[in-house]
Amino acid sequence: MAAPVSQPPVAARASTRLLPRGLGALPESAPASLRFSAGRRRRAARLEVKASGNVYGDYFQVATFGESHGGGVGCVISGCPPRIPLSEADMQVELDRRRPGQSRITTPRKETDTCKILSGIHEGMTTGTPIHVFVPNTDQRGGDYSEMAKAYRPSHADATYDFKYGVRAVQGGGRSSARETIGRVAAGALAKKILKLKSGVEILAFVSKVHQVILPEDAVDYETVTMEQIESNIVRCPDPEYAEKMIAAIDKVRVRGDSIGGVVTCIARNVPRGLGSPVFDKLEAELAKAMLSLPASKGFEIGSGFAGTDLTGSEHNDEFYMDEAGNVRTRTNRSGGVQGGISNGEIIYFKVAFKPTATIGKKQNTVSREHEDVELLARGRHDPCVVPRAVPMVESMAALVLMDQLMAHIAQCEMFPLNLALQEPIGSASSASELAPNLS
Repeated sequence: MAAPVSQPPVAARASTRLLPRGLGALPESAPASLRFSAGRRRRAARLEVKASGNVYGDYFQVATFGESHGGGVGCVISGCPPRIPLSEADMQVELDRRRPGQSRITTPRKETDTCKILSGIHEGMTTGTPIHVFVPNTDQRGGDYSEMAKAYRPSHADATYDFKYGVRAVQGGGRSSARETIGRVAAGALAKKILKLKSGVEILAFVSKVHQVILPEDAVDYETVTMEQIESNIVRCPDPEYAEKMIAAIDKVRVRGDSIGGVVTCIARNVPRGLGSPVFDKLEAELAKAMLSLPASKGFEIGSGFAGTDLTGSEHNDEFYMDEAGNVRTRTNRSGGVQGGISNGEIIYFKVAFKPTATIGKKQNTVSREHEDVELLARGRHDPCVVPRAVPMVESMAALVLMDQLMAHIAQCEMFPLNLALQEPIGSASSASELAPNLS
């Protein structure tokens, strides 16, 4: 009778199953974190590592790349519908609103942020294939970050990047720099255009608070406020009186080498009903994730937000009524255009809070990479208040969320004929006719 074949320990067998085809146990000299126990391979397996955190969206996907002081930054957009008219000028308009050096209340770094579309368009039309957008960095000053190579900036990502990766790009904050948002804004410009063409969606954001200067809630009419009003001053507040107060507040800390934070309010008009899904993919949950992924963001609220907790149910509920056109509407909009995680056709509005810029021109106590208590006086060029330049970033992320949710809704709920007694098709006759010449 043959002797029984000895089996490796259970732990060894389990770990061996993770090895890719043709890969044996690593040598004893390999780091402990990389070694696998040796044993019989029961079946072929694939070792797959997913690089997380650089892609947003399921249908309209955007991957951003690049670092503050590298060769450049940009994005790759996948899932864009074909035959959409697109030029670099469409994206440049939004990138110019985001770029540094716009005024005395923004960082003095001089970048034109000129974009180049390297793929995905032909004769001015999208082809349905990935769109690669690249923006070169041209005004890097790596020497400004020599102190930060040795010591962690308080409330910045320096320390946590070291904790996670064990290495980091020191100059300009690397991947944690707000220059990463160039890719988001470029992609957001395309998303805005498609949303406008398909459904007449309009997305606008503005500064509603700088430090202790707060724009009154009734100072802006969400139905009528325009881009021209918002862009009429360097702080991007549609009320001229409060804009001057906000600019003065920023100037006051700027000359002292300090910084302050603020709030950006965003509205989305003409959003189709039905965007968003129950439970984990609620529309407000997707918006919150998108907004809190922006650099320096610290808070999000939609509709009545935290103030809604001061009301009773009878005070807070948005009562339904039938308008003159036979549409179901709400008399108030404390829900912020979203109920049950799904858009209801009313204006979507929300706020995003941004902290004071972490890098300031004042001496601070911190710790070095050698774990010693030190003092740091940071150099470099930084915004004394991020909210004026955050406005196009917030708009862009809102557009990416709505674009992805629009495509998801059409894919699931318009595959078969609608129940026209309760549903309505996405898109209006006017927007369809505007796009029709390009779709023939």
